[in-house]
Amino acid sequence: MNGFEWKNLPVPAVLNSVSHPYLSAMTLAFSALVLGFMAQAIGRHILEHLVRRFSVTGVLIRSTAYPIQFAMPLLFVQLAWIAAPDHWTFNASVTHITGLALVATLTWLTISAIRGIAAMIEMMTPVSVADNLQARRIQTQTRVLARSLMFLAFVIGAALMLMTFPDIRALGTSLLASAGLAGIVAGVAARPVLSNLIAGLQIALSQPIRLDDVLIIQNEWGRVEEITGTYVVVNLWDQRRLIVPLQWFIEHPFQNWTRHDASITGTVFLWVDYRMPLEPLREELERTCNAASEWDGRLHLLQVTDASDRAIQLRALVTSSDSSLNWDLRCKVREALVDFMQREYPDYLPRFRNELYGPASDRSP
Repeated sequence: MNGFEWKNLPVPAVLNSVSHPYLSAMTLAFSALVLGFMAQAIGRHILEHLVRRFSVTGVLIRSTAYPIQFAMPLLFVQLAWIAAPDHWTFNASVTHITGLALVATLTWLTISAIRGIAAMIEMMTPVSVADNLQARRIQTQTRVLARSLMFLAFVIGAALMLMTFPDIRALGTSLLASAGLAGIVAGVAARPVLSNLIAGLQIALSQPIRLDDVLIIQNEWGRVEEITGTYVVVNLWDQRRLIVPLQWFIEHPFQNWTRHDASITGTVFLWVDYRMPLEPLREELERTCNAASEWDGRLHLLQVTDASDRAIQLRALVTSSDSSLNWDLRCKVREALVDFMQREYPDYLPRFRNELYGPASDRSP
C-alpha cells in the first residue's frame, strides 16, 4: 500500500489515442457506465438466483432495484474520474458533480433498503391471523423505527452533500463560536418535530398503542390504521379519520381496548316496571346469546343495578372476542329483550302512574 494512489491506476490505451481531453473524458465515462450497468445486472441476477426460493427476500431486491441501477454506474464513473489524468482541468468540477449524484443515490438506496426490510418483516408477521397481538406489536415497532431510520438517512445524506461545498464548510467553522446560541434557537424552533420524533421512539419501544388497536380518544371509537413519524391515523367507526400527533399519546390519557387482549365485556341497560319477573328475562338472554355467533361463551348475566320511584334498571353483561362483535351482540340482545317484553309482558314496560281519587268529600279521612 506504500505510495498507492488512484492516480497510479493505468488509463485504458484507447484514451491515449484520443487527443482531445473532452473526447477522452466522454470515452472514459461511457466505459465506466457500461461496466457499472454490467456489474449491477450480473449482481442482481446472482442475487435473484440465490433467493428465488425465498419469496420474502424478493421484496428487498425489488425495493432496491432502481437505486442500484443508478448507484453502481455512478460508482464506476466516480472511480474513473478519480483515476483520470491530472491535465484534465475540468476533472475537479465533474468529480464533484458525480460525487453529489452518488451520495444522493446511495441515500436513496439506503432509504429503499430500510423500506424493503420493513416490508419483509411485515410479510413475515401478518396481522390477518386470529391471534395477531404479537404481529401487531412487531409491525408497530417496525414501522415507527423504519420511518425514524429513513429520516435519519435522509438528514445524513443531505449533510454529506452540503459538506462537499468548501464555502458552506467554512461558514460552519466561522459560526462555531455561536453554536451554543444557535443550538438553543434551533432546538426551540424544532421542538414540535423533535418531540414527535422522541414520542415515536417511545411508542415503538413501550407500545401504548399498536396497529389495529381499538382506542377511545375524546369519546371517539376507532382503530389505529397508520402510525407515521409525526402522527397517528385512527379509523373511526363511521369511516372518518382522526389525525392525532404522536406527542398527544404521551401527554394525555386514552382508552386502549386491545392492550393485552381483544376480548371485551359489553353492557345493555333496560328500564322495566317493578312488577316485571326477572327469570323469564334471564332465560331469554341465555337463549339469545346461545343463538348469536358473536357471543364467545364466557359470560351472560342479568342484574338489577338501579331503582327509581318509577322503574328499575336492568343491566345485561355479554362477552365477545373483540369490540366489533360485541357491539353487534349488544344490539341483538337489546332488540331480543325488548321484543320479548313486548310480546310476553307488555303491561310491565315502564309507564307513568296516576292515582285516581273521587271528589274530596268522598275521600277517607
